[in-house]
Formats: sequence, C-alpha cells, structure tokens
Amino acid sequence: MTGQEKIRVIIVDDIAETRENIKRMVQFDQNIEVVGIARTAQEAIDLCQQLKPDVAIMDINMPDIDGITATEIIRKKVPQVQVIILSVQSDQNYMRNAMKAGARDFLSKPPMIDELTSAIRRAGAVAQEEKSKFFSTIQAGATSGSAQTLQSMVGRILVAYSPKGGVGTTTIATNLAFALQSPDCRVLLIDGNLQFGDVAVFINEQGKNSLIDLLPSLDELDAELIQDVLITHQATGLHILAAPARPELAAQVNGEQFTKLLAYLRHLYNFIVIDTTSILTDIVQASIDTADFILLITNQEIPALKNCHQFLSLADSGGIPRERILFIMNKWDKRIAITPEKIGESLKQKIVISIPYDERTPLVAVNRGIPFLVDSKTLPISRSIVSLAELIVEKCKELEEPVEVKRGLRK
Repeated sequence: MTGQEKIRVIIVDDIAETRENIKRMVQFDQNIEVVGIARTAQEAIDLCQQLKPDVAIMDINMPDIDGITATEIIRKKVPQVQVIILSVQSDQNYMRNAMKAGARDFLSKPPMIDELTSAIRRAGAVAQEEKSKFFSTIQAGATSGSAQTLQSMVGRILVAYSPKGGVGTTTIATNLAFALQSPDCRVLLIDGNLQFGDVAVFINEQGKNSLIDLLPSLDELDAELIQDVLITHQATGLHILAAPARPELAAQVNGEQFTKLLAYLRHLYNFIVIDTTSILTDIVQASIDTADFILLITNQEIPALKNCHQFLSLADSGGIPRERILFIMNKWDKRIAITPEKIGESLKQKIVISIPYDERTPLVAVNRGIPFLVDSKTLPISRSIVSLAELIVEKCKELEEPVEVKRGLRK
C-alpha cells in the first residue's frame, strides 16, 4: 500500500449515534476515507458489492442478519473486503465465530481511537495487497477458469481429528493435503500437534522455522513473512507449517493466537488441512471451532469407537452441526464383523469413506518420507484418499451458496 492510497471504509451499525461516533473517530486519520454508511446487514452486503471498499466495520448485532452471517456473505461475494467486527460481547466464542466467518479483526465496543485506526490500517493493507495480487494474477495470463476460481475462492479449513491415538490421523491428513493440491488449488498442511508433531517427518522435510516464529507478528502478517516460515515440499510445492522443534515451546501458543493465524492464512489458501493430537488441547479446540469440516477418524477397535461416540456427544452439546463432521473409517478390514454400516447406525453418524486396511504401504511410506499418494495413486488406499478429497471438494461447493437466512450465533 502506498502512502497516497486511502483506505476506503464503510461503517455498518443500526444505531445512528454509533455510526457517527465511529465516523468521527476515523476522520482524523488522513489515510482513511469513509465511503459509505449502512444501517442494516443487507445494506452492507449491497454496498460492498457496489463500492468494493477495503474495510467494513461491522456491528455484530443487526436487526436483519447478524454481523457474523453478514461477514460470511460479504467474504464470499467480495473476497477482497476485510471485515472488522465490533461487539459489546468480548466472549472468545464470538471472536472465534467471527474469525471463522472471515473477519479480519474483532474489537470490543466502544473501541479506543488508536485501537480502531490501527485495526483499519492493518485490514486495509491486507485488502489492498489482496486486490493487487488478484489483478496481477489476471494480468499474468490466468485462464478464465482459474480467474473465476480465484475470484470466488473461500479458504476452507479441514481438521483431521481422532479422540483415540494410533488410528492414522497424521497419515490421512498428510496424504489428503497432497490429494487436494494442484496448480489451481493452493493447499497448506499445518501440524497442530505442537508438542510431538510428525508431519515434517512424514514428508522427509526439515525446516528451522515453525508457527512459533509467526507469533510476534500476528498483527502484522504478510505473505512474504508466511513464506519465510513455511516448508515447501520440493516434489509437489505443497506448503507445510511445522510444529516447534522442541516440545516445551508448544506452551507459547494459545487458542486465540492460533485462531487469529488461521483467519489470515485462509485468505492465502484454498484449503488448510490441520493434523491434530487426540487430546483436546486449546489448539485442537480452536482448530475444531474454526473448521469448516472436522474429519473424525476411527478404526474398528472398540476403544476408538467408544471415544468417537463420546466426541459426537460432546459435539452435540457444544452445538457443532453433524453435517460439519465427516466420519471416516481407517484401516477397514472386511474380515472384521464391525462394519461401517453398523458403526454409522450405532453412532447415528454415517461413515462417508472407508479406507482399506493396508499394513505395509503406510509403514513403508513413513520410513521413506514419501507419502503413498505421491508415490502411487493407483493403490486402493490411495484411491480412497482421492475419493475423500473429491467428496470434500463437493461439500465445499455446497458451502459456496450464499446464506440468505438469519442464523443464530453458536455458543
């Protein structure tokens, strides 16, 4: 962003006094220009499509559509617009829901002048950077198909999780990331097991940096900084955000920081795949709260099934919709009487993909540091991962449909 480019802002609030107060707060900054005022969420959506501002300052409580739902619609219709949510509620669940919907920042009402203008400056820089990247991509000769994909892209977060260790969560997460990766689809694989993560080992890559290195710059992230920290898989170009090299460093990261990082990263990638530990740490819970889809992984062992049943009950009580959970059977052995159909019926959650039992292939792949999907896509185990990727793509297409009805906020 150059010094001559003003940050174009719209203010969204149903209370006239609040709108005027915010306008007065920002008018002293010569780099900020208020280009529109909206009294309802629908007006805000229309203004964003007409004016294409850099930043929308959005109240969370609106008379027609709540601010979080409106943010989700705006981010889908006009992806370059960055949204700053204002709320009298400072509850972390509200912040997580806002970030999941695509908000750039979350401030408590009434905000301090410096706090608000700093947030606008950060969001404006991201907005103008995204616009610049978009137009440079078009000018570089992107095909009309890929340009359309970029314009309508909403980064989706996929969390691979099992409440029982040893069922193959890292194997599925790693190979799924490679299955989703393509020249037209940017994928990031994150190791969310911050103490004892093995993603880097699975791909035989070593990096001196980890997500710990991003913490000091969470409020000033940019694509170049992210690139410096990531590991790039040499054979495929897949990006990996590794766990810290030392387990004790995991304590430096909390769920709020991780949520904020994901909120930025989803603007850079079509898919973010997060591998997790079975323990519901603050990071795992933040991942699950932010996820578009949770890949719940089990095998045919009774302890794993018992734990998955408990997790589903926990998800129900926590307000996580069952349609966000993709139940996956790993190491499926047809000789065992516990079938996917019986499990789905018993747990009232259909198993969407059964990955066949293959004792040798995953073990050889880990020891070689070459994911089996990269080595061969024709094996039955590889084809099942490809089928899972195709299913996820179809599910994500369904999410692209605009949300036209008012939704209540999840607690």
